[in-house]
Amino acid sequence: MENARSYLLSASTAGNSDFPGTRFPFETRMESIIHLIYQILDFIKPDKLINWLLDLLGIYVYFGLFFVIFAETGLAVGFFLPGDSLLVVTGLMAKTLPDKLYILYVLPAFFLGSVLGDNTGYWTGRVMGKSLFKREDSYIFKPSRVERAHRFFEKYGAKTIILARFVPIVRTFAPLVIGASGMAYQTFLLFSVIGGLIWILSMVLAGYFLGGLVEQAFGIRLQDHIEKVVIVVVILSILPPIIEFIKHKMSKGDEPDTASEPNAQ
Repeated sequence: MENARSYLLSASTAGNSDFPGTRFPFETRMESIIHLIYQILDFIKPDKLINWLLDLLGIYVYFGLFFVIFAETGLAVGFFLPGDSLLVVTGLMAKTLPDKLYILYVLPAFFLGSVLGDNTGYWTGRVMGKSLFKREDSYIFKPSRVERAHRFFEKYGAKTIILARFVPIVRTFAPLVIGASGMAYQTFLLFSVIGGLIWILSMVLAGYFLGGLVEQAFGIRLQDHIEKVVIVVVILSILPPIIEFIKHKMSKGDEPDTASEPNAQ
């Protein structure tokens, strides 16, 4: 990250070859933008974000955790926020800092944020679907995607709502598309609650218990290797949909090609 940032900054501030050292407004703006992006990426690292929320809110940190997960799951602009990694790192820190993060408060804060965020996305898509998904040339909100999503959910069932919980970015936009596709709210709510419960419990408790187990077994303090923990979490979080996709492809390949069979009459 640091090497890439240094390269981009050097490229943007090199100036014109005819006027060495000269900096133009465009290059100055580029430097500012790159610096801002770097600061944002650094700020939303789970451990730094949690510590910032602790310093800012103190014993009310659970409201901050609630809002981050609410925004990440329910607001389209929140897709860049940490999700899985925040849950795992919070569980890890709740184990090591029980006086600052109480696990029995962390779990309901995250769960409520995930369910309310999911439902916000659903109703946004349900109410504003026609206005959001009306341009076929749109990169994200294509009407054809809503139609494909509707057929997809009809074919594979509502379990996809649960699987979407474990895929970054997808869990942010999936409720929008589901709402716009017209899935019955009762069905969505049921699987949203089940998915939220599985997602929150598995991720938070994994950090809470595995941190201690790894330290006892290998003498490694996971809180000293947060970035590596985040990478592992991201990889593990995308495994369920990948496995489901492979299973679907394999089962599809095993189906007999009835269209090519002669019509036995």
